[in-house]
Amino acid sequence: MPSVQAGRARQRLRPIAIVIPPPNVTGSLHMGHALNNTLQDILCRFERMRGKDVLWQPGTDHAGIATQAVVERQLMERQESSRAMGREAFIKRVWEWKAESGGTIIGQLKRLGASCDWSRERFTMDEGLSRAVLKVFVALYREGLIYKDKRLVNWDPKLKTAISDLEVQQVETKGSLWHIKYPIEGSDEFIIVATTRPETMLATSQSPCIRTMSG
Repeated sequence: MPSVQAGRARQRLRPIAIVIPPPNVTGSLHMGHALNNTLQDILCRFERMRGKDVLWQPGTDHAGIATQAVVERQLMERQESSRAMGREAFIKRVWEWKAESGGTIIGQLKRLGASCDWSRERFTMDEGLSRAVLKVFVALYREGLIYKDKRLVNWDPKLKTAISDLEVQQVETKGSLWHIKYPIEGSDEFIIVATTRPETMLATSQSPCIRTMSG
């Protein structure tokens, strides 16, 4: 599929840019991608026919923990371990998988006839994009629009890393409800707090909120 390059001079017509929501390099495109990209292609071709300078930006997404899980699974099938091979060797293996899977995705888009500007193809971990993301996050933090704080996270004990809610399979288990009695200072009364996680409550007897609740 030939590349339809953007950036050509068009008099008095504003440029138009559409960025493909970058598909994850963990697999290949499915029917939903085909429909989504077809609609984008229609819009791009229509605007080009109207004489506008159209950029349809192609690219793929690194998918973070999902890609790591795929590569870890491949290693286990070969009786290999990411811990045994070391960080640098594992990262190299991940990049090899990205080249293989990402190439499959771009090949699928080209077979669909997507009229992208292939000369601008990007990957979300490209150096330029990584610098841009870092710059934006630092700027947002300094402006007070985002913040850093301590939060409970989902920890994968096998991959030894934090994962998002999207990678968690929620499983209901039968638990217990614990009732903890907090004595009110200067009184014989108690405040009873019920919880399913007593380990989070045992160090809160001096908490300001408990003292406030007690009057």
